[in-house]
Amino acid sequence: VQLQASGGGLVQAGGSLRLSCAASGSISSFNLMGWYRQAPGKQRELVASIFRGGSTNYADSVKGRFTISRDNAKNTVYLQMNSLKPGDTAVYYCNVMKSFHSVYLPWGQGTQVTVSS
Repeated sequence: VQLQASGGGLVQAGGSLRLSCAASGSISSFNLMGWYRQAPGKQRELVASIFRGGSTNYADSVKGRFTISRDNAKNTVYLQMNSLKPGDTAVYYCNVMKSFHSVYLPWGQGTQVTVSS
């Protein structure tokens, strides 16, 4: 399976974006999927994750602003981002998670999100 992240762009602070992660195959068997981000000069961090059953987890920095969802029929995972802040500027990636500390797939190109103040 390959994953393709899209939907990034330039937005003003307070704005919204919806990221999509489209899989080349079925995601229904993947128990845990996640969105990550990496800002310049910083390590990649887990932003949000979703279990097959729909349970979700979020980094403290995005709680209440971001929502992760998955559509197994469309083989797609989404990240709705509201009330964006300049600190959210990063390249966003999706992946299939082995655990909260590791992933299965090589990292793709990601999608750039830039939030201007």
